[in-house]
Amino acid sequence: MTKLQALIIDDEPLAHKVILEYARETPFLEIAGQCYSATEAMAFLSRQPVGLIFLDIQMPKLQGLDFLRALSKRPAVIITSAYEEYALESYELDVCDYLLKPFRFTRFLKAVNKALELQQNQSPPPAPVAAPLPEEPGHLFVKVDKRWVQVALSDVCYLESYGNFVKLWMQDNFLLAAQTLASFEGQLPETSFCRIHRSYIVNRRCIDYVEGNRLVLKGKTALPIGKNYRQRFMQFIM
Repeated sequence: MTKLQALIIDDEPLAHKVILEYARETPFLEIAGQCYSATEAMAFLSRQPVGLIFLDIQMPKLQGLDFLRALSKRPAVIITSAYEEYALESYELDVCDYLLKPFRFTRFLKAVNKALELQQNQSPPPAPVAAPLPEEPGHLFVKVDKRWVQVALSDVCYLESYGNFVKLWMQDNFLLAAQTLASFEGQLPETSFCRIHRSYIVNRRCIDYVEGNRLVLKGKTALPIGKNYRQRFMQFIM
């Protein structure tokens, strides 16, 4: 099987490490090179073309999007950035996907599958080429008082920050967990749950409709969508 050749362009060594680890778990992907600046990447690409670039935006001397505009022949590009405000500008440059750091393997795999499909001219592969996605958790154990209680994620409509605690709202009641909202964010499956505000994480299946800067749940509870979370949330529901 011919592998998709990729180049990492990022000035952060940790970002390289994460992508390398994820690439090792992706059967059809091979990292052909690593560059720590856009100027170094230009020299690399003049010697060796690749089918995919993992591109950071905030880099010294030449920014990622300026580098992208300067390329006469572009491979598929996946932006890897800690700043979501560049997402719209990136999509206008026809990037394949936009990964917000830190991103999980499931999100990485979704992005590189897009790049593979693009390289194959949108034609479906004759057989599955990607590793199966890791099974997402159906339950979580949360600390309530002095007990660890098992909660079915399908029962949780949304999570609300409450000081150093979190309210896990079900249909008509809630559990008060001795954890922070940030700690839950790293445990919840990102295909089902999305943070919409500094105080709220919502379960996709419970959303009735979105109107302006708020969403309404099926139980008619209205929740605000924070300005800093709106771009990511719109990508999540689409």
